[in-house]
Amino acid sequence: MKITLLSPKGPLYRHRGGIFIQSLRYAPLTLTTLAALVPPELKAQINIMDEGVQDIAPELESDLIGITAITGNAPRAYEWAEHFRRRNIPVVMGGPHITLMPDEAQQHADAVVVGYAEESWPQLLRDFAQGQMHPRYVQSPQLSLAGMPIARRELLKGHRYATLHTFEATRGCVHSCEFCTVPTAWGTKPYLKPVEEVAADIRQMKSRHVLFLDLNLIADPHHAANLFEALIPLKITWFGLSTIMLADNPDLLKLAARSGCTGLLIGFESLSRKNMYSAHKGFGHPDHYKEAIARFHQHGIALMGCFVFGLDEDTPDVFMQTARFAIETQIELPRYAIVTPFPNTPLYHRLKAEGRILTNDWSLYDAQHVVFQPAQMTPQELYQGTEAAWKHTYGWRSMWQRLRGVSRQPLIAWATNLGYRFYAYNLHRFYTCDAPL
Repeated sequence: MKITLLSPKGPLYRHRGGIFIQSLRYAPLTLTTLAALVPPELKAQINIMDEGVQDIAPELESDLIGITAITGNAPRAYEWAEHFRRRNIPVVMGGPHITLMPDEAQQHADAVVVGYAEESWPQLLRDFAQGQMHPRYVQSPQLSLAGMPIARRELLKGHRYATLHTFEATRGCVHSCEFCTVPTAWGTKPYLKPVEEVAADIRQMKSRHVLFLDLNLIADPHHAANLFEALIPLKITWFGLSTIMLADNPDLLKLAARSGCTGLLIGFESLSRKNMYSAHKGFGHPDHYKEAIARFHQHGIALMGCFVFGLDEDTPDVFMQTARFAIETQIELPRYAIVTPFPNTPLYHRLKAEGRILTNDWSLYDAQHVVFQPAQMTPQELYQGTEAAWKHTYGWRSMWQRLRGVSRQPLIAWATNLGYRFYAYNLHRFYTCDAPL
């Protein structure tokens, strides 16, 4: 049996070459994890194709095609699915968008996998081998991530990525932010991998610099503490994602630094307390952001600080206010996004009920197009203001102000900033799909 696993081009890669060169892309875990879950008794030949870094041959031969999709690349995923089905090759679809919109996806696939696939994907393959594949497979509520096989990273074209050393220790998040897809798709229960299995995976990869892809590495503080303890003897450096709540836990923050944490992605989202509460992210207190940032920096932890524009309290002055804040607090790598009401999230349903959704073209749901009517500005003002914030933040003077005094990995800090400077000054070239502006 020949199985081909596909990841279609995402929003940043819709144009040839994408905004970032291929060497800045990190290796995803979805397809390599699915490959590892293929039952051994099927003796399958497995081929992985990531369209973000390689072309997909329309004439490829396979007994079964598996496609993973996020909302931004769902139309592309559907195009590939329909292409292969016209060639009488069965197609299975899964991933975040399919979990959010299974009925829609069902129209484009022979079978869909809803939720995490650790149990349902192997069962689907066994059913397929027996000619009994069902149209839908749904994650079991009793799913455990313990004892799962190690991702088959060797199937990726490693030279196309900045690193193959991507790992996860948890999945999910305990919070219910209005705009987030996670609680809608997977609920608020965190799924935890045994710490010893995570450490063993890092050891077998002989990793020295690790990227954790977890959405919230401290979703379970006790598990996080155990993980950090296990990382100390490995003598690695690592980057991950966390909430700002880590800054309010001095012991856990100190332990994270001791374990090798050199950088974190933190979703600050907004400088408005009203915005944070209305988005159901009240645990983030903008009045405390400066103090929290200082704490991270005191522990030698650099920040990729993420902010969103277009929440209901935002007015046209929010863009420069936020950019100046990022510069003043010396956030090493600020990122800005336009609020995106992903399908079936509470934000989507609220805006739809208010008549504010402007398009259901999922290819525009990329956090850089305006797909809804903002409350206190025009769509054009939101788009142009976001671009202005990017350009101001990544101007030469702003970069110098943010990065002066960076003593830990200054070359990496400057290299990543130069990459984002290119992004900031080329948004108008790459986000060229027809938008409702």
